[in-house]
Amino acid sequence: MATPSKGLGYLPRWLAGMGCYIAFGLGGLLSSVTLLPLLRCWPGSADARIQRVQKTVHLMFRCFVKMLTWAGVIRLDANHSLPLQQARGMVVVANHPTLIDVVVLISLMPNAGCIVKQGIWRNPFMRGVVSAAGYIPNRGAELLLEDCQQLLARGTNLLIFPEGTRTVKGTVVNDFARGAANIALRCRAQLLPVVLQVTHPGLTKQDPWYEIPRQTMHIKVCLGAPFHTEAALPDSSAKQARKLTHELEIYYKQQLDEHYELT
Repeated sequence: MATPSKGLGYLPRWLAGMGCYIAFGLGGLLSSVTLLPLLRCWPGSADARIQRVQKTVHLMFRCFVKMLTWAGVIRLDANHSLPLQQARGMVVVANHPTLIDVVVLISLMPNAGCIVKQGIWRNPFMRGVVSAAGYIPNRGAELLLEDCQQLLARGTNLLIFPEGTRTVKGTVVNDFARGAANIALRCRAQLLPVVLQVTHPGLTKQDPWYEIPRQTMHIKVCLGAPFHTEAALPDSSAKQARKLTHELEIYYKQQLDEHYELT
């Protein structure tokens, strides 16, 4: 087992990790003003243009994951992720232990969309990417639901972290919000749970973004059986969403037991 980098031995790891961050930021900025606008304007239907951009983002994120692997920041175990690659029009939910969970999961899904905070839409490095890829801005509930229905209807998977933010150290998962369950029920979409198990955790909510882990993070991607959802009835949708959210939270706590190292 590798030992954590200490003293001057940490410097090469830190420089390599920061180099990955810089390449990712510059790549996002340059692609948002060159490649992605070109793909968005290329002939084809609106759905075809969005799918081209999503596939390109998927490939860019795969490259970033390979860079992080080369730099020794992470080691990814995604040997059983084929259902993620083949999924279409599903609500994909995952726990959120690290800063790079979105990148890791989209690197495994060529047709992924997500709900993006307004702050990212104002970020010059990411604004062009999220806009061209057809990602959904986090706005009013009814508008958000309408956007989700359109995204799922064209076969794009919707990635959601029910915890809402990265898992706090000392807990297995944060309390789940009902958003993912509400969307799955209201849009009549299957819900696919993905469990991210992290050994030697880093890039957590308590860690500054620039603090590169001193030991290689091992991220294992585990898929569960889809949760089949029925259409929510108007008078019972809230109750159904609470029940489904509770079932999801129990499922993740069972998968991430007391031996999970983030605790």
